[in-house]
Amino acid sequence: MNAQRLAEDLPRDEGLRLKPYRCTAGRLTIGVGRNLDDRGITESEALLLLDNDIKDCWGRLAAAQPWVLAAPEAVQEVLVNMCFNLGLAGLLGFRQTLALLQAGRFAEAAAAMLRSKWAGQVGARAERLAQRLREL
Repeated sequence: MNAQRLAEDLPRDEGLRLKPYRCTAGRLTIGVGRNLDDRGITESEALLLLDNDIKDCWGRLAAAQPWVLAAPEAVQEVLVNMCFNLGLAGLLGFRQTLALLQAGRFAEAAAAMLRSKWAGQVGARAERLAQRLREL
């Protein structure tokens, strides 16, 4: 079997779709005919997607808020975690929290973050992230 030739043939035959869609059999599908309903993805594939998503969140966050490049690692990680959950636009809505973090007022930023609607929605996640900021 020539896997390289198949890797060239199958995208042509199956198509390449980067967003989920329903195939002609009604199955949720993505990529080059990956049947998500029946097959799903492997743990290693999920972790590869996660790694790519973390890098994407970090890149978009750093472009939008360049000060984070010099922020403590814990601040960077809290913000990427929030960006992952909220999207960049949602994270940027935390104007007070971001301003406090940029000013190095970490405990106040944690308190502001915990007063948000988001904190009520994600519960323990917000508490854990706020604690990381209070430890700085």
